[in-house]
Amino acid sequence: MKSAVGSLKSTSLSLIFSDFKEITKAKLAVSVVFSSIAGYFLGAYQIELWSVVLLAFGGYCMVGASNAYNQVIEKDLDALMKRTRNRPIPSGRMSVSTAMTVAILLTILGVISLYFLSPKTAMFGAISIFLYTSVYTPLKTKTPLAVFVGAFPGAIPFMLGWVAATDDFGIEPGTLFMIQFFWQFPHFWALGWMLDDDYKRGGFKMLPTGKKDRGTALQIILYTIWMIVISVMPAFGFTGRLHLTIPAATIVLLCGLIMLFFAFRLYEKRDNVSARRLMLASVTYISLIQIIYVVDKLIS
Repeated sequence: MKSAVGSLKSTSLSLIFSDFKEITKAKLAVSVVFSSIAGYFLGAYQIELWSVVLLAFGGYCMVGASNAYNQVIEKDLDALMKRTRNRPIPSGRMSVSTAMTVAILLTILGVISLYFLSPKTAMFGAISIFLYTSVYTPLKTKTPLAVFVGAFPGAIPFMLGWVAATDDFGIEPGTLFMIQFFWQFPHFWALGWMLDDDYKRGGFKMLPTGKKDRGTALQIILYTIWMIVISVMPAFGFTGRLHLTIPAATIVLLCGLIMLFFAFRLYEKRDNVSARRLMLASVTYISLIQIIYVVDKLIS
């Protein structure tokens, strides 16, 4: 009997943890934390473990809070889409009040943690939550420009790490911001292309032309080119302390050209397979260049 009760409790805790991961979008949150830590390593003169812990914890809380607010706001629309109908709120596993409690607690914990790093870090974290939940989320059913608006909070994490390390905002974190800002357009439009039918069930307007056409694919190519240009700029001495050696910049350029190749393939074929390949290439690209930037700093 005791064994059965213990097993039931273990199962309940497992479900709660699973729903927590889903309401905070754990995989996305971890990738954002990775970006923030990469930015911190680039900006820091000396790595402080406690600062990294605060940044990781605070960053996860801020992203998790944004995602929880988003799922509260979009609960009815999530119920209409195949990929989201089993989320904790539309499936009935979590109440709106519970989700809001989680979101508010994460907001408070995140702001406090980032404030211990620096007030500017906390400010940028709070701005990202506000833009994501109060501007980007409502716009998604109104206009494709929502992706442009959403690119602002989405570009903050890479920059946030630098600000956390230096308590300063200048050309260096601005460059990191611009890299991730331009990267988001090919990434999210490729995702939007793949999920266009499902998004339309929820009333979301994610593609720039509203269609899976050459116009959308062309814009993906153009934003990818801008992303590549910004990514190699630190090799030319325009970006202060943020610097890339020529070998590192060459590798970054090659990674960008590979992603651009997949963007051209989408323009040529205009199918979901090509969109998926571009999306996967974009995820690989942003992770690789952050690693390259950090390794280049450490060995140069």
